[in-house]
Amino acid sequence: MKEETDNRENGFIVSVGDPAPDFQIRYQDGITQSLRSLRGKVVLIQFAASWCKVCQDIMPIMEKGFNLRYKAHPDFTLFAVCRGQTPEEVKLFAEEAGVTYPLTLDEDESIFRLYALAKAGVTRNVLIDKDGKIVYLTRLYNEQEFAQLNKTIDSLLQP
Repeated sequence: MKEETDNRENGFIVSVGDPAPDFQIRYQDGITQSLRSLRGKVVLIQFAASWCKVCQDIMPIMEKGFNLRYKAHPDFTLFAVCRGQTPEEVKLFAEEAGVTYPLTLDEDESIFRLYALAKAGVTRNVLIDKDGKIVYLTRLYNEQEFAQLNKTIDSLLQP
């Protein structure tokens, strides 16, 4: 129960063990894809925004610690959901951040509100297992949490 309380205090409206709410991922090139279509993969969603200094600081950590580490694995995917950002802002954010994982659009913040309170801050990550269940949640940056996130991904990607 403590973990659920912690999640609510951090602004999450989802908890570990919940099915991940489905949404349409909209990539910068206009292609859309449902989260549900990624079943069978371990999915790491980063909620971010270009105006968020912590997000800017974490992007290189996400790139090195998760994207570069796991991107060759066929059962892993990582993308950022850019809260309240226009396509132009997201394009510039991607260029400035220097990351190679996709930064997707959430102009009306509807995706963010499936996972967190409308007034909650960004810089949060949601790890989803191959069955579409939430298995790990993080807020801001905590070295120990990110180490545990890596261990969890490693275990989920085991054959």
